[in-house]
Amino acid sequence: MPNIEFGWSVPSGPRDAAHKATYMDDIQRGMELVTGHYKSAWFIDHTQFDANNLLEGWTAITYLSALYPQFNFGNAVLCQSFRNPALVAKMGATLQYMTGGRFVLGIGAGWKEDEYLSYGYPFPSAGQRVEELDEALQIIKALWHEEQATFEGKHYSVKEAYCEPKPDPVPTIMVGASKPRMMRLVARHADWWNASWTGIDAFREETKLLEQLCEAEGRDPKTVRRTWFGGCACGHTEEEAKELAARRFTTETAFLGTPAQLVEQMQPFIELGVDYFMLGSAGFPQLTTLELLVNEVLPALNR
Repeated sequence: MPNIEFGWSVPSGPRDAAHKATYMDDIQRGMELVTGHYKSAWFIDHTQFDANNLLEGWTAITYLSALYPQFNFGNAVLCQSFRNPALVAKMGATLQYMTGGRFVLGIGAGWKEDEYLSYGYPFPSAGQRVEELDEALQIIKALWHEEQATFEGKHYSVKEAYCEPKPDPVPTIMVGASKPRMMRLVARHADWWNASWTGIDAFREETKLLEQLCEAEGRDPKTVRRTWFGGCACGHTEEEAKELAARRFTTETAFLGTPAQLVEQMQPFIELGVDYFMLGSAGFPQLTTLELLVNEVLPALNR
């Protein structure tokens, strides 16, 4: 039985105007609760969800990693289009150095058209976004491993570029993916694969695809760690869990129910190789979900 690890998907901003003044105190209460139980904390990378409060993802993990040295930090996942890839490599190397090796590079191709256009980014086709991510990952890896990096691609280039000090250890690269072209990038470049808000039926098919693509790339599929990111509402009763989730999600793409029900829902993912769950905390700043995950769900999974 694998050792199952949890990471906290930190709420991406104050829930409403009333919670702006208490947001950082609320985060501290959550961090204190999961200390000694959770391995890491994660932040999404979006610029807007309508008019909702939403903090910028890279700034957030940089600040939080300094406040909470007991955790690893990453984004689930960075939108590749928002930042020049050579700069991402430099930023990642800097954060890895300053945190003593606690940074995980989570990255994806981006998908939310309205935020691209509202913030002045072009929104190319899905195929081009995948091509750009492929080149970005090649540049990032070159800057982290080579004394000087030179790369000339269709979308990005670097010339005799230094990235010093080199990150030591080199950060883990986690790629968020579900569809074939993106899954190929997982097989080609990633240390970890991140499935996001994915139900078990879809995850089973994606796992088969990943294994096929790894074999096509000449890679042992077992060398890709399988992780899951998404929503979680845990209550003492199923009805309480639904209330915490505010009816925003169901068990089709998230985890919802009592501790025993969550263990049952997670087990098929574990059987397919997932040993790392990055979980939201429905109902936050109420701590019910986090308390039950810490005290009942995680111990049951590792019994």
